[in-house]
Amino acid sequence: MSHQITVQPSGRQFAAEPDETILAAALRHGLTMPYGCKDGACGACKGKVLSGQVDHGKALAHALTEADQAAGLTLYCCAKANSDLNIECKQMSSASDFPIKILPARIEKLERVAPDVIDLHLRLPGSEAFQFLAGQYIDFLLKDGKRRSYSLANAPRADGFIELQIRQVPGGLFTEQLFNTLKLRDILRFEGPLGGFFLRQDSTKPIILLAGGTGFAPLKAIVEQCLADHSARPLHIYWGAKARVDLYMHELPEKWATEHAHIKYQPVLSEPAATDAWNGRTGFVHQAVVADFPDLSGYQVYACGSPLMIDAAKKDFIEQCGLPEEEFFADAFTFAAP
Repeated sequence: MSHQITVQPSGRQFAAEPDETILAAALRHGLTMPYGCKDGACGACKGKVLSGQVDHGKALAHALTEADQAAGLTLYCCAKANSDLNIECKQMSSASDFPIKILPARIEKLERVAPDVIDLHLRLPGSEAFQFLAGQYIDFLLKDGKRRSYSLANAPRADGFIELQIRQVPGGLFTEQLFNTLKLRDILRFEGPLGGFFLRQDSTKPIILLAGGTGFAPLKAIVEQCLADHSARPLHIYWGAKARVDLYMHELPEKWATEHAHIKYQPVLSEPAATDAWNGRTGFVHQAVVADFPDLSGYQVYACGSPLMIDAAKKDFIEQCGLPEEEFFADAFTFAAP
């Protein structure tokens, strides 16, 4: 027996089957809500159950705490309806204009931009249109049905190319192949576009773009989209990394800031090496934002990086700087769940 899901404040409704998560049901009906890993690890899809009963499923304890559950929160990527539900999701939209496809792609470029980061360019089939929103991600389809998710690092282009920036994970099922055995002209299969992290173009608010490590990739796509649209919205880019080598495309945001008056760039290193001769800012990157913007009430924030960075940034931006919760958009980078 299916259950009816009603979403507030939009009033949208859809049906969920007994063994179907709320997120899966929404996507099946062509509706998009914020989500990231789909494994119950990142917390991007956390929302409130206003009425009804859910099974929280495989949600991990750090992403959905006991206090969260007591407050009526759940992770929509894991939760299954045990009754008709009334839930809250302020960022729901229709995904019907961007159908999810499974496509082949040919490797056109493999450039190691840091010791543990590869800039990967793929060419799509000329006969296939692949539409996506700047900030979304794709799943590579691997053997035995396994998947690995990576953000698209470019805005939509007409030439059939997509770009990804991928950090090597020791022993990683996909990254070990990418760094050691894959070569130019090899074919990869992927599914996409996926995810609810994308540029909201219905706002004129200035934007804080907060990146940790390869979290720079989807933010790069968002900046490219703004430039392509000739948008004058102020963009404040904060890129945090451990050492200078980890700012693997440092010259690119510097170039943006030099050429465009509405773009500012602030790199922050947490543990600069002695050989870096670093004279810039140090510490946690989100704390640099707090120091520079004590009042975020009139801003939007797009944050991408580790779950710890995302959680800390969201808490401090809302509690200390007055950022409206609905103006915080995030994509937490996690390893695949065991």
